[in-house]
Amino acid sequence: MADSDQTEDGAPQEAAAPKKSKKKLIMIAAAALLLTAGGGGAGWFFFLHGHGEEPRAEAAAKAPIFLDVPEVLVNLVGAPGERIQYLKVKVVLELREEKQIDAIKPTMPRVSDIFQTYMRELRPSDLNGSAGLFRLKEELTRRVNVAVAPVQVSAVLFKEIVIQ
Repeated sequence: MADSDQTEDGAPQEAAAPKKSKKKLIMIAAAALLLTAGGGGAGWFFFLHGHGEEPRAEAAAKAPIFLDVPEVLVNLVGAPGERIQYLKVKVVLELREEKQIDAIKPTMPRVSDIFQTYMRELRPSDLNGSAGLFRLKEELTRRVNVAVAPVQVSAVLFKEIVIQ
């Protein structure tokens, strides 16, 4: 029974040790290869890839255009017997080009109507926290894009929000 750990000449058997060291060597080599490839990719991205970005810089430097929407004041839906709460919102539309202003101005009554009808259905709990305001912003952006199609509004931005 004790002979199973030793070879015929009495030396201890070391078959398990080379397998562990081979695995360790392979893991180290793989890690070194990944680090080398990652370093090469990062170097390419930062040093070589950045030279052809002049046209993108000009497009990114183009400032957005903002168009004010008339102030909206609505009463919020509440449970019977609760005091009436009001929502006052000043909104700005973010546009990509100045020529879009001329396309949107004739539809501004439609935009105001869409905002009024949507916000009259809100409850005070719909506007709780930043998540509520983010949902309101996303919904207003979606609705204004439907109203002014084919022109696209980049975002609806809040200038002022008052719940009273």
